[in-house]
Order: sequence, then structure tokens, then C-alpha cells
Amino acid sequence: MNDRSHYLLRIRPQISSAKVNSSMSSDEQFQNKTMRPVIKMQNDLLLAAFQNYITKHKNRYYGLSLENKLGYIENTIQKDIKFRNSLKGMIIGQFTVEEYDAYIKNSSALNKRMMHMVIERLKNQIQIFEIQELVQ
Repeated sequence: MNDRSHYLLRIRPQISSAKVNSSMSSDEQFQNKTMRPVIKMQNDLLLAAFQNYITKHKNRYYGLSLENKLGYIENTIQKDIKFRNSLKGMIIGQFTVEEYDAYIKNSSALNKRMMHMVIERLKNQIQIFEIQELVQ
């Protein structure tokens, strides 16, 4: 293992609920072993990126109802290809080379899992964006 891989693995948070066992699919193992810790580690950056997205799109988000705000998060990540690719880069950039090699074998399915996890993480922290609205 090279220094980069060693340091990346050392700084990742441990997620005790992210179990990995042989009965899981390889995608689920990768999700729990790699993607969940990386997404958790990148949480503040993902929040800042979405906050910036809201600002760059004229703060339209703030005029929406709670239900529509949740839909806005989902639609933004699903439909805005440039933004979605930016989020993927924030996560994939934290993979070790070995993890990247595993990722590219089934990147399409893993990207779906990754974006679903990011959407859920943003939705679960929606109150952060409400606080930002008050500051602006």
C-alpha cells in the first residue's frame, strides 16, 4: 500500500453500522466499506457544494415548501449532470487506487448507489440550508 492509500484510509471515519460480510453483493460491500465512510468524511464539502448550488441558482430553493425542497435536492442531483459529476468527483477523489480499480468494474451501478446516498444525506440535513437562508 502506498503512502496516499495509507493516509486516505487513516483519515476516514469508522462507521460501526456499515457491516461487510460474504453474503453481501460486491456492490453492497463496496458501498459499506468505501463509499459510506468517504461520503461521511466529505459531508461538509457536499453541504457547501449544495449551498453554493442554491446560491448560484438565485436562491429559488428558499421559496419552496419543505416537500418541494426535498424534491429540489433529488432533481438537482439527478438532472444536473455537471453538478452530479462534481459531487462524484469529490467522492471518487478520496478512493485509493485499489478502490478505484474495484469501482470502475461496475461504476454505473455504484454511481447510482453513491448519488442515492448523497441525496439522502442532504435531505437528512435539510435544516442546515434553512439556517443558511437566515444568514443570507
